[in-house]
Amino acid sequence: MPVPSLALLRWQFDLTWSLFEYHLERLAPEDFLWESATHCWSVRRGADGRWIPDWADTEPDPIPVPTIGWLTWHMGWWWTVTIDHLRGRPPRERVDVAWPGAGEPTVVWLRGMRTEWWGVLDSLTEADLDSVATFPWQNDTGHTVTHTIGWVNAELMKNVAEIGQLRLMRGLFGSLPTDPARYGGERARTGEDH
Repeated sequence: MPVPSLALLRWQFDLTWSLFEYHLERLAPEDFLWESATHCWSVRRGADGRWIPDWADTEPDPIPVPTIGWLTWHMGWWWTVTIDHLRGRPPRERVDVAWPGAGEPTVVWLRGMRTEWWGVLDSLTEADLDSVATFPWQNDTGHTVTHTIGWVNAELMKNVAEIGQLRLMRGLFGSLPTDPARYGGERARTGEDH
């Protein structure tokens, strides 16, 4: 029996979200700003008290390792802008998407976005799904709103995996220095013996 594309995409989203809940329920406030490497992106308090994400208009090489705080802000940014596009609202600028802070405020924020996303999905018609996507692609690339929903699922899955991996690493290495040579990581990479 064929499954309508929106039903399949919603199922995929719900599956990914259920995996995210596993980590959301276990995140501690101190997990959000833990830096697993010296070359990392995070969110930092500005002079006005707002959280400001590290950012570069051109992707750096090497790419910085993000913190959970940065990843959750990034999720909030791309998801907010996607919802704005699908609701027909002017999309917010990156600097206008504020990270609410470590711990429960961010968990509540992301769960609220999930609820808003469900509302967006529930409001879409077959004609909406076939219409030209305005985000994340611009200039009529042939992508549809259905492609946008698939992209959201892919981004969510990627970010959930990154957050989960960082949470597990912090549990293992959180009390150790972030220099891998100091806890055996360099030896493991080079194959040196003790």
